[in-house]
Amino acid sequence: MFTKPLRALLAGAALLVCALPSWADTVAPRPVKVLIISMFGPEAEPWIKNMALDQKVPVVGLSSDYPNVLCNKDDVCLLTTGMGHANVAASTTAVILSKQFDLRQSYFLIAGIAGIDPAQGTLGSAAWARWLVDFGIAHEIDVREAPKGWKTGYFGVMTNGPGVKPVFDYKTEAFKLDETLLQRVLAITGKAELADNDQARAYRKLYKDKAASAAPRVIQCDTLGGDTWWHGHRLGQHAREWTKLLSDGEGVYCTTQQEDNATYNALLRGQQAGLLDIKRLAVLRTASNFDRPHPGQTAYDSLKAESGGFPIATENLYRVGGLWVKDLVARWPQWQQGVPAQ
Repeated sequence: MFTKPLRALLAGAALLVCALPSWADTVAPRPVKVLIISMFGPEAEPWIKNMALDQKVPVVGLSSDYPNVLCNKDDVCLLTTGMGHANVAASTTAVILSKQFDLRQSYFLIAGIAGIDPAQGTLGSAAWARWLVDFGIAHEIDVREAPKGWKTGYFGVMTNGPGVKPVFDYKTEAFKLDETLLQRVLAITGKAELADNDQARAYRKLYKDKAASAAPRVIQCDTLGGDTWWHGHRLGQHAREWTKLLSDGEGVYCTTQQEDNATYNALLRGQQAGLLDIKRLAVLRTASNFDRPHPGQTAYDSLKAESGGFPIATENLYRVGGLWVKDLVARWPQWQQGVPAQ
């Protein structure tokens, strides 16, 4: 049993330990010019290979598969989150709240692969988004059990059926990115030389859409996020209509992926905490596959097809997004103050 003087001494020591600042409070946050956000290894690899991201910064709360933020001497950093809504929200939040990075003047680039609507682009195309639309927040009735005349069993939460815009009770249903930044990255990257291959060239010829059969290029159209890997003409048509509905007619559905609304929401929480500026976010998705079959092909066969799109999509993330990152680093005094006019 401790004596009263010893108990008092131990209590005082405990108070002193609690009052000591943590490691994160004593080390100055690392400045970041741009944080590139990828979802899994193949998306990250072109950045690691080309940008000398040789500084490892471990962050508590990241995916065990990708436990470090990678940075280089130019204050370009890369976060790999893990795939899907839950992983990106957790990993992005962990970085923002870690106090290890100064993100107050940082730019953010979500750079990932996606499926693409053949009416808008082709394998290897690089699409900058204006709208991020969530595909998963909805009611669903199997269309075989839906009311007579319904074209789809998907409809807005707390609405009476398809075609009715829901109230955004979740606050994450749709986000519009900053137009000034969007136009600047389009101007910088619009003439990028994109990777292609013979397998992708042959596969895209099977599609009748002009955009699908053409060579890949940089385009502007919008992205739809949901953790279900859907496929086919009917769901594809719903994707087009859903994007229009939730964006009040402005959005043009183009790419399908899993994560972007969740990443945006994590960054938005960071802005609300005074830690970053959400207007400094750009979203780039490159096409690794078509979201629906070509004539004579089933939806299932299309989903499983080896089209040649995957390797060129991952490479084109860097070929396109890297042009912006290089400009940002080279002209940091201008970018630091805001999006340059030229």
